[in-house]
Parts: sequence; structure tokens; C-alpha cells
Amino acid sequence: MNKSLFAAALLAGTLGLTACGNDTQTAEKTTETPQSGIPGLTISNARMVLNAVPGNPAAVYFDLAYDGDDSFALDRGAVEGAKKAMFHDYGEYDFKVQMMDMLPVPIKKGDKIEFKPGGKHLMVMDPPKDLKPGDKVNVTITVSGGASQTFPAEVKAAGSES
Repeated sequence: MNKSLFAAALLAGTLGLTACGNDTQTAEKTTETPQSGIPGLTISNARMVLNAVPGNPAAVYFDLAYDGDDSFALDRGAVEGAKKAMFHDYGEYDFKVQMMDMLPVPIKKGDKIEFKPGGKHLMVMDPPKDLKPGDKVNVTITVSGGASQTFPAEVKAAGSES
């Protein structure tokens, strides 16, 4: 990739950098939930962690495994009842590690990707105000070509995991 194009993509993704935290506690794994939508795509350990400061974004983390035959790119995400959701990742720009919009992630047979604090995650802007720890919320991911998969995520309190 051209260095100036890469730098421009990184710069464009730096908006809202303070919205995500970088907690380092160990996550408790949840059970895998059967899903339909994209053949071969499995989502496990899905959870949405609320922010300690009301009005600030929440974050969705999950483990993705793919054993299907078609290749595609992870494109966008949505959370039921939230105003907006966007994939973020961390990268280096101007010699600093920063959160930024995630570029589309190519996925092929055998890939396993962990969405976790300090790495890839789905940032949730204006999550439903009535959500509380222990609730479930539906998360939808959409891939190139428009196919999508919806899965439940357990709502967790701020600081309850990394």
C-alpha cells in the first residue's frame, strides 16, 4: 500500500480516539451460541462492555472463526437499539499507537480473529440507556457482498473485563 495512502487512512480513523479504554483484565469466556446467516462463520465469546461514564460509547468484543468456502471482508457492524456502531482497531500513526477506524478485514477459510480490548472491537455509540449487566443485545456484522450474521452479546459492566 502506498505510504501516503496508508497515512491518510490512519489519519482519517483517528476521530474519537478517547472513546475506547484499554483495560487489561482477563475476560471470562461465554458459551458459543449457534447462529445462522453466513455459512461457516462462527461467533463465540460475544460481550458488550458498557462505559463507566454515561453517554460514552460501549464496546463489543467477540471471537470469530471461519470455516466456509467463500472469502470475503468484514465490512461493518450494528447493535440493536444503538445510534451507530463502527469497527475500530489500534495502529501506529505519527509514532504513536492510536485507535482508528478499522479497514475492511479479509477473511478466508481457517481464519480466527479475536476482537478484544486494545485491539479490534466494535465501538457502540449511544447504546440503549436501559441496558444493564446480564442483559443480552443483538449484534449484526455485515461482510462484503452484503451477507450478514446476527448474534447475541452479553452485556457486562464497565471494568468487568478486558
